[in-house]
Amino acid sequence: MLNDEKRDPSGGIGRLESLFHRVRDGHLSVEAAIEQAAGDVAPITVDIEEAHVDLDRSRRCGFPEVVYSEGKTSEAVVAIIEAQALHGEHGFATRVSPEQAAAVLCRFPTAIHNPIARTIRIPWSTHRTPVGSVFVITAGTSDRPVAEEALETLRWMGCGVELIVDIGVAGPHRLLQQKHRFDASDAVVVVAGMEGALPSVIGGWVACPVVAVPTSVGYGANFGGIAALLGMLNSCASNVCVVNIDAGFKGGYLAGVISRRMHARGSFGAAE
Repeated sequence: MLNDEKRDPSGGIGRLESLFHRVRDGHLSVEAAIEQAAGDVAPITVDIEEAHVDLDRSRRCGFPEVVYSEGKTSEAVVAIIEAQALHGEHGFATRVSPEQAAAVLCRFPTAIHNPIARTIRIPWSTHRTPVGSVFVITAGTSDRPVAEEALETLRWMGCGVELIVDIGVAGPHRLLQQKHRFDASDAVVVVAGMEGALPSVIGGWVACPVVAVPTSVGYGANFGGIAALLGMLNSCASNVCVVNIDAGFKGGYLAGVISRRMHARGSFGAAE
């Protein structure tokens, strides 16, 4: 005889019973049942002094929690990455200061610090073949720090990625000289300031998603990147989507999700 919890379909045991019956009756595959059951697992959180580290993010979203380092102490950044490492996750931190980077490198000597991108990531212990093809493109050299953040994000995600710098609309021949390199890519991240025109131009040349990242590069009328943001939001190219100002991480992450889903090579951490 089932107790009340087992009979209640809203309860955890009742839900498992329902899944088992649906598999038995041929209404649900074993794989789908496992996926649904995994969604009912209580999220794993580790509490440290300055944060509640989400160690369930990889299961839910495909990739571990990323550490936004501005405003955090060096000790907090190290403690978060330590908690992830103990759980078998490879940490990634953005907007790290030199002091924070030094502290992480002291604890994790193999960590990869990119001072231009202001990122630091924990590499895999064994070689892994990058998946897919994403290009990060800048309109000007001044946009490079934001582009480097996108680049490091994609490397952390295990994506195949290349960088093309300084092919803005003021010299359109430069874009055409590079077009053959990226016109078959899974996604393109375009980083541009000033008037933010480059994503629209590239969007008219490629058949893939174009992730536009406006930067705060520009003179006064640029309004700290707002002019570029509005220009990108008003793009006539149908394949252009836009992220926040100077959000290299968000642009890279979105492109990485697109690329990895296209290639269906499994979730973060799966053997290649």
